[in-house]
Parts: sequence; structure tokens; C-alpha cells
Amino acid sequence: MGYNQAYSAYKEASVKTASQGKLIIMLYDECVRQLNLALEKFGTDTKIAPKDIEKFSRNIIKAQEIITELMVSLDMEAGGEIAQNLLNLYMFFNQELLEANVGTKPEKITFVRSMMSQLRDSWATAIVNSVPVENHPVQHTGINISG
Repeated sequence: MGYNQAYSAYKEASVKTASQGKLIIMLYDECVRQLNLALEKFGTDTKIAPKDIEKFSRNIIKAQEIITELMVSLDMEAGGEIAQNLLNLYMFFNQELLEANVGTKPEKITFVRSMMSQLRDSWATAIVNSVPVENHPVQHTGINISG
């Protein structure tokens, strides 16, 4: 088995065995990574070289797909106002990234990346602080990330 196959198998196993909270963190991490990759395509003059335009667009689209997965995984009934607020934020982020992709606007990408990083850190803190209480174990039902 080659290195790439082994790494792919490892990543797949990590996703399949991760808790719901860990999956959310993984989605945020990958979204931020894709936005970083998109920002790397900008030169010092905030222009993208013609050879990098397709890669730039692909990075933005992947970030939007991840945000959409986060949107569809929201439990609107159980999440109430928090879920609604997250949904609104995610829709706004996708709109900002659409505009960033069409107009090659690094400031919009930087803004969304910053917000996604802050949300990721909030989720990580919430997960750490949600230690199961004796007699009240947390049940991991998995996250629905299918489109």
C-alpha cells in the first residue's frame, strides 16, 4: 500500500470513528484550510496568476461545500435560536465566498476564515466542557453530513 493510499485509509477511519463533536471540528478545520489555500493564490498585488485561478476557485467552492454540510447538519428543532443564528451565519458566509470567488476579493475570504476559526474554537471549548456526567452519559448519534 502506497503512502497516499495509507493516508486516505487513515483519514477515512478517522472520520468513521469520530464523535459528532469531533466531526464538526474536522469540518471547520478543513474549511479554514481551504480558505488558507485560496488566500495563498494571491500575489503581493492582490492579483491571482492565471494559472492559479482554477485552483483558487476550487478552494473557495470546497469551503462553501463544507459550510453547506454544516448547514444541513443543524438540528433546527433541538437547536432553537442558536441553530437559526448559525444557519444565518453560514448562509452569509457562503454569500461572502461567492462574492470573493467572482470578484477575487481576499478581504472577504479573510473575514470568513476568521469567523470560521472563532466558531471552531467555540465548538472545541463546548466539546471539552461537555464531559459526561455520571449516570448521564452522552450518546454519540453521529452527524449527518450527507448532502
